[in-house]
Amino acid sequence: MYKKWLIQNPHPKLQVLLSNSLNIHPIVAQLLVNRGIDTIEGARDFLSADLSRLHDPFLFKGMDAAVNRIKKAKENHELVLIFGDYDVDGITSSVLLKNTLKKLSIEAINYIPHRMHEGYGLNHGIIDFSKEKGVKLLISVDCGIGAVSQVQALNEAGIDVIIVDHHEPSEGKVPDALAIINPKVKGCPYPFKGLTGVGLVFKLAQALLAKVPEEDLDIVALGTIADVAELSGENRIFVREGLKRIEKTKNKGLAALMDVARIKGKKMRPFLVGFVLGPRLNAAGRISSADKALNLLLSEDVAQAYSLAKVLEEENKTRQKTQKDIIEEALAIVEREVNFKEHKVIVLSKEGWHRGVLGIVASRIVETYYRPAIVISLEDDIGKGSARSIEGFHIFEALTHCAGLLEDYGGHKHAGGLTIQKKNIDVFRNAINDFAKTTISAEDLTPTLEIDCEIPLSDLSIDLIKTVESIEPFGEGNPPPVFCSRNLTVKGKPAILGRDTIKFWVTDGKSTFQVVGFGMAKYADMVAHAQRIDAAYGLSIDDWNKEPMVQLGLKDIKESNGK
Repeated sequence: MYKKWLIQNPHPKLQVLLSNSLNIHPIVAQLLVNRGIDTIEGARDFLSADLSRLHDPFLFKGMDAAVNRIKKAKENHELVLIFGDYDVDGITSSVLLKNTLKKLSIEAINYIPHRMHEGYGLNHGIIDFSKEKGVKLLISVDCGIGAVSQVQALNEAGIDVIIVDHHEPSEGKVPDALAIINPKVKGCPYPFKGLTGVGLVFKLAQALLAKVPEEDLDIVALGTIADVAELSGENRIFVREGLKRIEKTKNKGLAALMDVARIKGKKMRPFLVGFVLGPRLNAAGRISSADKALNLLLSEDVAQAYSLAKVLEEENKTRQKTQKDIIEEALAIVEREVNFKEHKVIVLSKEGWHRGVLGIVASRIVETYYRPAIVISLEDDIGKGSARSIEGFHIFEALTHCAGLLEDYGGHKHAGGLTIQKKNIDVFRNAINDFAKTTISAEDLTPTLEIDCEIPLSDLSIDLIKTVESIEPFGEGNPPPVFCSRNLTVKGKPAILGRDTIKFWVTDGKSTFQVVGFGMAKYADMVAHAQRIDAAYGLSIDDWNKEPMVQLGLKDIKESNGK
């Protein structure tokens, strides 16, 4: 699909200021500017990203109350219930809080709801469970900010509630909890608003222990990356420090999972956490119960840890197979039934689709057709759906516009979920597309590629790549830099390798480098016949059994127009 290249405007004066003040390469200075960092102090914070720059946890509104109540639980030998979400952020939040309370000799039990049977967040069933166990304090992690009626019922049952949640409060309404740790609630002065659930639990741990629990940063980095949090501010510090600790983790479950996933001993980068470890931990909640992932990360027995890691490996394979089958079915329905002239939003439904993978399926449809997608699984005339969107189309606003046709819905700008009666799906499809006609332009339906800067091919070097690596870790909010070079000549014929990969060489007359494009073999004919090309690419070092050399990871390619 044709991509529109958005090349960042250079800022020569700011680039020179940062470069000279901090003694950094001008290209690194430009990369910082591209990421919204336009002051010397901001750039210094970003580049250093050390633990000394963490904020005081007592800046949180509610932190004093939360700490005092937890200390009271210790004094009174109360049992604490930790209620978490079933994704990686919720699981790591639950693990971190359990381990922190254990350090304080506070007895705690964990509860994670079943995705299929109970759904997301605090439910009224937890009240009877808490009573049966004799719980006097419930702490919700990575959920709870919308549980107004549930918290009221817990209060009436004599159970205090502390909410540790990073999600946006709905219309400013928050539950009447004893304490809420959430930087997004009204009146909270905490300076960094982008923490994940596990990041917030870490701040609570920091307050409870009166120190920075560095030993837990492996778990914090795991949850932060898996939740696709923006890697700025404290998130960047957590991930930068945490990745080092993942490599030598003392968590038996995490070590076993890395071994079973065959990444033990590798240099840990966000990609491996987000695309290897994260999906395996998420698979439990998608296919069966998230308790398996929770118990893995809490395990203190090596044999048990390996047994659970192998179970998650198998469940991830099941998830992949289920996901693959549904994606194939969904894409076939799109090709057969969707009228792209009329439908800017793709709405699909089918009996029996596994609800645990609907979000992944919707994301694949967006990736394939670059249109918002809503995928619904039907059971007993009720549909449960997941929505994913594109830039420029606020999916939560779109669902709100169609609220009268929905039983329930939620979400934010890029993703959402809904419940709908089967009989309303066709009407809903038309309604959301009528809304889209007024909000989505033809330009919005053209995918874009953001490029950090255009540089001559001859400027590339091993040293430049190592210099660029100084702004790692790369991830959400700090993507791997993308460069472009124009008027390049292809040397020799392109080779087609396994998995739809193309490999060829390019030169600008001064320097020659190898280009590898994964999943881009479709460009082979154009590469073979174009007189000159423009290439957009990421940089890497290829040192596989040979002298290290620069390699370009192809992002997009066009025939050069000579400019």
